Amino acid sequence: MATAVGHIGAHQYQRRQPEQTQLYQLVERYYPEFRDLMASRGRRLPEYVHEEFEAFLKCGRLEYGFLRVRCGSCQHERLVAFSCKKRGWCPSCGASRMADSAAHLVDEVLPQQPIRQWVLSVPFPMRLLFATYPDVMSKVLSIVYRAIATHLGKKAGFTRKTAQTGAVTLIQRFGSALNLNIHYHMLFLDGVYTETESGQSHFHRVKSPSQEELQTLVHQQGSALLHYCKAKWSSEA
Repeated sequence: MATAVGHIGAHQYQRRQPEQTQLYQLVERYYPEFRDLMASRGRRLPEYVHEEFEAFLKCGRLEYGFLRVRCGSCQHERLVAFSCKKRGWCPSCGASRMADSAAHLVDEVLPQQPIRQWVLSVPFPMRLLFATYPDVMSKVLSIVYRAIATHLGKKAGFTRKTAQTGAVTLIQRFGSALNLNIHYHMLFLDGVYTETESGQSHFHRVKSPSQEELQTLVHQQGSALLHYCKAKWSSEA
């Protein structure tokens, strides 16, 4: 009975049909008009934006290419359409990339230790600065990492020279309304590593940050970021 259920169950491949989704239909209908309108006003879309739209309209469509997959046991065949593998408009490829990245982090990168998510959002003027000068985001990230790492080390009773922590940061560039909202999602180890006399690594977990500690970190980071961004903005003005 279990075998029969498994054979009839949801493991059968179902080709997705992006052309039937509302997002696809909206892009297919209005993107050419929008592109031509922008061109008529002398504001040609950047090439990478054009490539994103064009790749999205071909993603998952059999007429733009496919693989023929055959089962080695029963010789049954399926057609699997090519995907765009872009990061802009395609929800299918975006979800696939997200799942692959999460599996890689869990299986290959993150240790089996407590992890806490830290989210850093910045004021509107800084978001414009980040969008205009992407190199600033890396510098700001190093400032934020140093502040949090120092906090964790001190809370565990060590210094940055005697203890190390780790983090993985994902930079998100938009908000829920697709507005410009550059912010950081940081997965920080909830503690620090030290090295024993025998050369072994030992993890020291710290307690959750208190409200007072968070306020102190916000003020420290805010002051450092404001000083750096003012200097950067003045040098570029």
